[in-house]
Amino acid sequence: MSGERRKAVILGAAGRDFHDFNTVYRGDPSVEVVAFTAAQIPFIERRIYPPELAGPLYPEGIPIRLESGLEDLVRQHGVDLVVLAYSDLSHEQVMHLASRSLALGADFLLLGPERTMLRSREPVVSVCAVRTGCGKSGVARLIVRALRAAGGRPVVLRHPMPYGDLLSERVERFGSLEDLDRFHCTVEEREEYELHIRAGAVVYSGVDYADILARAEEEADVLVWDGGNNDLPFLRPDLEIVVLDPHRPGHELAYHPGEANLRRAHIAVVNKVDTARPEDVERVEQNVRGVNPCATIVRAASTITVENPEQIRGKTVLAVEDGPTVTHGGMAYGAAALAAKRYGAAALADPRPYARGSLAEAYRKHTHLGSLLPALGYSAGQLEELRQAIDDTPCDLVLVGTPVDLKTLLGFRRPAIRVRYEVEELGGDVLRQRARELLSRSEGSHG
Repeated sequence: MSGERRKAVILGAAGRDFHDFNTVYRGDPSVEVVAFTAAQIPFIERRIYPPELAGPLYPEGIPIRLESGLEDLVRQHGVDLVVLAYSDLSHEQVMHLASRSLALGADFLLLGPERTMLRSREPVVSVCAVRTGCGKSGVARLIVRALRAAGGRPVVLRHPMPYGDLLSERVERFGSLEDLDRFHCTVEEREEYELHIRAGAVVYSGVDYADILARAEEEADVLVWDGGNNDLPFLRPDLEIVVLDPHRPGHELAYHPGEANLRRAHIAVVNKVDTARPEDVERVEQNVRGVNPCATIVRAASTITVENPEQIRGKTVLAVEDGPTVTHGGMAYGAAALAAKRYGAAALADPRPYARGSLAEAYRKHTHLGSLLPALGYSAGQLEELRQAIDDTPCDLVLVGTPVDLKTLLGFRRPAIRVRYEVEELGGDVLRQRARELLSRSEGSHG
């Protein structure tokens, strides 16, 4: 009937979905979003996107339901538009979601980045990736250090991770480690924020990026977008840096929206060349040249450091790795496993017999994990499951390969060593130079 609102469902994972709604649909009287769906991240469904965030067209807010119930939602509400709004999906997975929607008679839509990018009055450098776990946050920290060394006032805007009360997470400012507790951050959030904070940087995150941007601009002369997964930036960048992982050659052309990031990039950082096979590094660089010949290719090392590495030799160690990298990122090893091999560990302990609850479910779902322990901590219950798995797994030493100080956070009994890693550009100074050019542009505009 003429004049009726189209009914839409937004497929998401508590991040891009809310941003796309806020920027495209919140004030659109021709479209009614009847539900968000949730995937990838546990415990984020059965919530309501609150009316205070959803706007006057949604006085009761918008329900969030599991993606597995998509067909029921479409039939129940007469949905004729399904919008995909999350990241790190293989191209095959994207088309399965499209097929599910098309089979029900609904349109399937991917919003273009120009419709959802916010424009800042300050210069913006975005650091994104082609897959989860490529090392983009390490590159973002390098950029922040370069800007601060040149006298700049960079502020980091991080891709959203609003896994708790959405209204209280509308705008989150992290200027101290105490703020991590104040906002009840999950392990995944701490993995992304803690090292920035320890380095003296201010980090903003949350739900409503128009409000977040306005706040961040008050204290910055350059904004650094630190992307999540392999998602596109939420801000319109003046400089687009995209990070690639030669441990997963070919993935840069096989995942959404990572391939789009690569095709847009001004600088393509091929990271981890110090631990990847030379032939895989070359394959990744060939793929960059094939789809984006104008991009500047930079090689980088993800340098691993360990305090007292002699304690590892000959020991049976438990490798605890960054959760998203080794779960939906698909990596079969991380920094802890690499450190164990480099410094002569006798064996990796196998935590799988001691995993309970959602951790056991993670092993069933992600069979490639093997003897790695993913640092999953999206709830108090899951944190307790992680602590118990660490204490119950027979081992001499725990290697913590996530950026979070897990021993302090969890209070497990076993001795532990943290594995740290920072990105180092090899054979040049392109990243620092381009960052300083952005700072000069900011100074000129304010001069």
